[in-house]
This record gives sequence, structure tokens and C-alpha cells, in this order.
Amino acid sequence: MALFKSMSLLQKNRLSRLASVASTLLAAGFVITALSSNAIGQANPEQKPAEQKPAAGDRREAVPKRIDEIAEIGRLLTGPAANPECVWLGRRVISLLWRDDLDTAFRHLDLYDRFGCPGGHIQATFRCLVRQGDIDPKSSDAINSRIHACWINPSIQATPAATASTPAENGTTAR
Repeated sequence: MALFKSMSLLQKNRLSRLASVASTLLAAGFVITALSSNAIGQANPEQKPAEQKPAAGDRREAVPKRIDEIAEIGRLLTGPAANPECVWLGRRVISLLWRDDLDTAFRHLDLYDRFGCPGGHIQATFRCLVRQGDIDPKSSDAINSRIHACWINPSIQATPAATASTPAENGTTAR
């Protein structure tokens, strides 16, 4: 402190300017570092790309497919299970039950009942789905096609691949 008091006014002024320039340069260095690290991070080839939502065109293509499936069910089935609202809600209920989302499934099931849709068809379709065996959880097309098949014909038999027994079940042991 005594050193600062013994300095002349000119020296004090120079020192404060130098401190001001140094702090400005330090701040600029932080900004440049932040910008360059961001640019390096973006150029990193190992970085995962951002997940993209399906394009509007993909959604438009899915709607006619869904409409065609519901129309097909209307031609193949009779009664309230063939009504479009019953097909749509029922298949959603089955899918939610399969994924163990019971709360949402029961809310959809309430709507299904309000439309006068047959509850027995839900039971028969889910029973058919369970009899078919495990489904790859990453493949939404596999579950949807299996639900579609079971909705049309709940009494279809399980496929041989799904019913194949393990070695422990048929009395042999693995070596």
C-alpha cells in the first residue's frame, strides 16, 4: 500500500490502464477458448448426431397405412370389434399392456368401453399375443404386426420359433 501511495499520479493512471487492458484480454481469451472448444466439439466424429424426429412426410405416409389396416379389419371381422374406434383403441390398449404401461392402458380401456367395444376381444387378443412369445422390444413393427394379426384372429397358434423349448425344458442339459 505504501508503494502505491509513493507513486506519482501518472504512474497510477498507467497502472490502472494496464489492469484494464489485462482484464479485457483475459476476458477475450475466455471467449475465444469457449468458442474454439465448441467448434472442436462439433467437429468430433465420435459425437452422436442429434436424434431427428420423423419428417412430416413420414407421418403422412403412416396415416394411409393405418387407414388401410383398419379398413381391412372391417372387411374381415363383424360386430363391434370391427368398428374403427374399437380397432384403434383396442390395439393401443394391447400395445400398452404389452409394454407394462398399465395406468395408460386402463385409461384407454375406459374409453374403449365407453364406445361400446367388446372387452372380450381385448382379452382374447392379449392372450393370443402372450401365447406368441417374446418380441424384440426395439422393433415396433414386430409388435404392431403381431397385434394386428391377433386382433383379426385371436385364436391363431403360436409360431414354431416362439414355442421352441429350451434344453432344460426337454430334459437335456447343455455341455
